[in-house]
Amino acid sequence: MTNSPDWQDWLKTVPQYLIPQHLLSRLMFRLTRLELGGATQFMIRQFVRSYAVDMSLAQHPELSHYRSFNQFFTRALRADARPLANTALISPVDGAISQLGQIQQHNILQAKGHEYSVTSLLGGDPALAAAFADGSFCTIYLSPKDYHRIHSPCEARLIQMRYIPGNLFSVNQRTVRTVPKVFARNERVVCIFETAFGKMAVILVGAVFVGSMETVWAGQITPPYTTDIKDWQYPAATAPTLQQGQELGRFNMGSTVIILLEGQKLAWMPHLTAQTSVNMGQALAQ
Repeated sequence: MTNSPDWQDWLKTVPQYLIPQHLLSRLMFRLTRLELGGATQFMIRQFVRSYAVDMSLAQHPELSHYRSFNQFFTRALRADARPLANTALISPVDGAISQLGQIQQHNILQAKGHEYSVTSLLGGDPALAAAFADGSFCTIYLSPKDYHRIHSPCEARLIQMRYIPGNLFSVNQRTVRTVPKVFARNERVVCIFETAFGKMAVILVGAVFVGSMETVWAGQITPPYTTDIKDWQYPAATAPTLQQGQELGRFNMGSTVIILLEGQKLAWMPHLTAQTSVNMGQALAQ
């Protein structure tokens, strides 16, 4: 379990309340899409060196292939880089599990001493939240070094998507320990699916410098940033159906994905705990 915050956590987190989060994220969005030739190549090389990125897994391992930093950051992997486990639910991303478990009295554990409600996470819609009231959740943090495409955890038919405006706090472990209800405060894109085991929500949580979130069926959702919740409904006759492991969307820079499951038809793999590293395609639940 994530430890309680200490005074250093608070001291390093307070500036996030003061900085212009959306302005900085818009600037990052533009900067990472500039094609600056040698300067871009230098930034990519420094990033690969600093974070020990394994480019042998990339569909295009040669750094010269990427004309902008964002092209590199959202790079595709080789088809054989992430084999899919033979299980009901796979990890949709590369990252580290922040928390996972059962939803208790409509609340989700964020960190020691911090919880937030399913209703607040889903944008204040109690009818939507009711499906997950007695279900389970898994929160996965993507660090800057991770692969940043998001894939479907199982075969699933999209029924609803909603964009929920909010803050853009960092979602690293220090901030998660320190900022109450951070996942329910940050901007997010909620994707609701029908599956063989009930409803499933895959939630893309934005963060500072996450200049763009997009899905394969709707394209870029942010920017622009708005102050209103937006809803999209997908009738059964025309709704996208994703196969297990099919790309769902992607982030620019690091952030978090939260999975909500209806009921108790699936159980998280017993070896998974907070801080366990996972790869896309790895068994998550059975």
